[in-house]
Amino acid sequence: MTADLRFGVSLTTLEDRASWADKCRRAEDLGYHVITVPDHLSMPAPLPACVLAAEATTNIRVGTYVSNASFYNPVLFVRDVVTSGQLTDGRLEIGLGAGWARREFDQTGIPFESAAKRVDRLAETVAELGRAYHHRTDRPPLLIGGSGDRVLRMAARHADIVSFSGTAFDPQGWGMAYLTAEEVNERVALVDAELGRLGRDDVRRNIIVLRTQVTDNRPAALEDYSRFLKGTMSPDQIDELPAVLIGSPEEIAQQVLTRHKKFGFSYFTVQEAALDTFATVLPLLT
Repeated sequence: MTADLRFGVSLTTLEDRASWADKCRRAEDLGYHVITVPDHLSMPAPLPACVLAAEATTNIRVGTYVSNASFYNPVLFVRDVVTSGQLTDGRLEIGLGAGWARREFDQTGIPFESAAKRVDRLAETVAELGRAYHHRTDRPPLLIGGSGDRVLRMAARHADIVSFSGTAFDPQGWGMAYLTAEEVNERVALVDAELGRLGRDDVRRNIIVLRTQVTDNRPAALEDYSRFLKGTMSPDQIDELPAVLIGSPEEIAQQVLTRHKKFGFSYFTVQEAALDTFATVLPLLT
C-alpha cells in the first residue's frame, strides 16, 4: 500500500549454523526487509549472528536490535562493527541502547550504574562510531532505541532510525510495562520537536511490536490478553497500544497503517514467534 513501510523480524533462537541460515533465508523469502538480533545473554551474540545471516541470504539487511552499550568498551565494540560491516557487504545496521535488564548486569559482573551513567556510555559509543567512520563511506545506518528524554534526543541528533520501545523500564532494572498510546504519542512529539529544532527530516521511526496475534476473533483475543496482563489494561486500551497487533491479516494491516499515520512509524519489527503469522500481513502492505 505504501513503499515507505519497512518490516523487520527479531530472531532470538539459534540451535546450529544450518538451522540459523535456513531461518534467515526464510525471513528473506517471506518478504521481510531486515533481520535483527537482540543483545541478551540468553540469545545469540548479535554481530556473529548478523554476519552469518548476511552470508546465508542475498539482499535482506541485518542488524543489532539493540546492542547494550554498557556491556562494551566503545573502541573495541566499534572495531567489531567495522569488521562486521565489511563481512556483510554493507548490509549491516547498528542498533544501540543504554541497557536496562539488571539481572544481566549481575550475571556478567558489570556494575548496573545509574541511568545517567548508562546513557553516558551510550553517548561515548555513538561518538566513537562517528570517529571511526569519519573518513569512510561505508558507515552502517545507526538506530538508537529507548524511551527516556535524553536517549530520544540523542537519537534525534545522531541516528538514522529512532526506535520507540513502546514500554517503560523500571529504573532499578527489574521489569517493564507497556506505554499507553498517549504516552507513546508524547515520546514521538518530543522526538519530532528535536528533529524540527535540528532541521532533520530524513529520520525513520521504528516501533518494536511485542505481541502479534493473527486471529479471526479479535475481540476474544483482546479479552484473553487483558486477562494475561491481569486486568492492568482493558481490551480497548490494549487495542490502542502501538506495540501490539491483534486481528485478522486485514485488520492488522489497517492497524499498521493507522500507526504509520498517527505516530509516523514506518518501520515495524516483530518477534521471531510471529515470523510466519505476520508474513500473512506483508502482502497487504508491500
